[in-house]
Amino acid sequence: MLWLWNVLILLATVVVMEIVAALSHKYIMHGWGWGWHLSHHEPHSGKFELNDLYAVVFAVLAIVLIYVGVQGMWPLQWIGAGMTTYGALYFMVHDGLVHQRWPFRYIPRKGYLKRLYMAHRMHHAVRGREGCVSFGFLYAPPLNKLQATLRQRHGRKINEDAATDQPDAVQDETHAK
Repeated sequence: MLWLWNVLILLATVVVMEIVAALSHKYIMHGWGWGWHLSHHEPHSGKFELNDLYAVVFAVLAIVLIYVGVQGMWPLQWIGAGMTTYGALYFMVHDGLVHQRWPFRYIPRKGYLKRLYMAHRMHHAVRGREGCVSFGFLYAPPLNKLQATLRQRHGRKINEDAATDQPDAVQDETHAK
């Protein structure tokens, strides 16, 4: 029966991490932590950006929780494992699918993955840290609501190219010309 509790703790942690990540993204990364996160909203040529330090902070916290859990505080290891699972999902969806930081390109054309992809593209449609939409990474509100919110906040002043199906690399080349 203990295995069931472990699985439930891990899955609950993944769900809670989406909430924590969305709130952290909105209020920390687009707030007092903008210094690190700014690198994520600007074009870059290297493999890493300063924003990646947020992943390091969460990874260290997960490692500490797993270590303390293995030392006797049983549920903490599964909370740390849930954070690690969320981190892997984040890496696959956000870094890989949305921002094409993999060595291959895939752009989803329908369903849940397209919704995530397009919602995050809309997040990047706004220059700067104010007025962005869709701060989650594994959940995205309906796209028509995000578009309406962007129009209401910005009219046509948003970077409309950022909310298209174009991957970052193609967009950066287009703007460079």
